[in-house]
Amino acid sequence: MKRIAFTAAAMILTGLFAVSCNRPSSSSGTDASANSTPTAQIVWYGMMPHPYINQVQQGAAKASKDLGVPIDQVVGQEWSQENETANVEALSTKGYKGYSIFPGDAAGANGLFQELTGRGGFVVAYGAEPNLPTPASFTVATDIPGAAAAACEELITLMGDQGNILDVLETVTDVNTKKRRDAVIATVAKHPNVKIIQEISDMTQEDVARNKIEQTLAADAGQIDGVITTGYNPTVAAAGLLSEWNKDATHKRIHFVGIDTDPRVISAIRDGSIDATVAQNPIGHGYISCAILKLMVDGWKPRQQYQFIDAGMVVVTKDNVDTYPDQVQKITDGIMGDLKTKYLTNGQ
Repeated sequence: MKRIAFTAAAMILTGLFAVSCNRPSSSSGTDASANSTPTAQIVWYGMMPHPYINQVQQGAAKASKDLGVPIDQVVGQEWSQENETANVEALSTKGYKGYSIFPGDAAGANGLFQELTGRGGFVVAYGAEPNLPTPASFTVATDIPGAAAAACEELITLMGDQGNILDVLETVTDVNTKKRRDAVIATVAKHPNVKIIQEISDMTQEDVARNKIEQTLAADAGQIDGVITTGYNPTVAAAGLLSEWNKDATHKRIHFVGIDTDPRVISAIRDGSIDATVAQNPIGHGYISCAILKLMVDGWKPRQQYQFIDAGMVVVTKDNVDTYPDQVQKITDGIMGDLKTKYLTNGQ
């Protein structure tokens, strides 16, 4: 990706803080638009307003409060590596030591990470793994292929190990989408009586997702036995549509497994309208990545040059719909307990 000139980056950053008025004030209490060096040594960066990004930011804010360390929080304008690079390059002139960043592009993000570490900064990627080798010290994320495979296996079990699946993807430009798609295809290939009858994609907005899924169901519902969605907005849209569909006694039930835990999805699982979803650990993505950066700023060093930290996932069904948050929090607590013994060393 081409290098953005500093002056252009600074102009984008000025717009960034004006556009991102929905984000909380920086944890450090500094004026983020000022030219002075911030009191915070750590900055958390989210690509754009999105339900997942909002939850990761909650984790960063919680880490700031629990650990007693200022953490500035900045949200960009679009889901692209170019926009992220321009914004973070401008941020890097303010003297931050630690950066918690979602890699917008698995390859392109490494150029940005190299620039940040070349200036003496520390980078922890969250949510998706950049291409390896990477200048980032850690990635804190879901095991993307593993979670997609688990969701698909759950769906196939619900279908009785036979029938047709509609595979609904969110956005093909997302670094994780191809991994999820490949994992679903590989999982289905293990079941000779199951096949993917159709695949639809490119739906970063809930209303777009609803329209595309609704059109597909209108045309092919009779041939569809199960639906899997591996993106937040398609999950919410599909949960609403299939709740309506499955409540009609004249319709055959279409089984459904989604991803993430929007309240509407959880409510539909609780009342039995849909079957399941995968709870990731987005709050943990923000919390753990910022906790690592705090330790590194304090002088702790990675035990290895690079480490992937699986932040965990839980398949949510009617059986654990009220207890899954405790399961997810237990995963975070376990990782936090291992930071100084498994992942970092103070050199003593």
